[in-house]
Amino acid sequence: MSDPRGGARQAPRLTTPVPTRVRYAIVPVPRLSLQTVARRSGVHPDLIRRFVALGLVEAERDASGGLVFEPTAPAALARVQRLRTGLCLNYASIGLVLDLLERISLLEAALRRVGMRSETPPWT
Repeated sequence: MSDPRGGARQAPRLTTPVPTRVRYAIVPVPRLSLQTVARRSGVHPDLIRRFVALGLVEAERDASGGLVFEPTAPAALARVQRLRTGLCLNYASIGLVLDLLERISLLEAALRRVGMRSETPPWT
């Protein structure tokens, strides 16, 4: 091939596309301190400690031994408080109700995955 400017034109090179690399940033899950959870939920820190001891709210210990919570902890505390005041349940009953609500959610999700309508129970 010739170049209109008078030189020999080179054929275009066929190159193999270089695969792009995907980079993922490892981002730590934000944890909330006991004081932050107490402030956001309006529940006294001592009552939150009691809920943790009863297993009504999940928490972990940090390196210094303090309680740290998932960002969803204020919502979990609000749910406990609604069950306590709305249904007049004691804390042992609240634990049972929370377990049953979790099981119901798992069963409903399984039904959706199978493609069944939630209005039709599997035993009919």
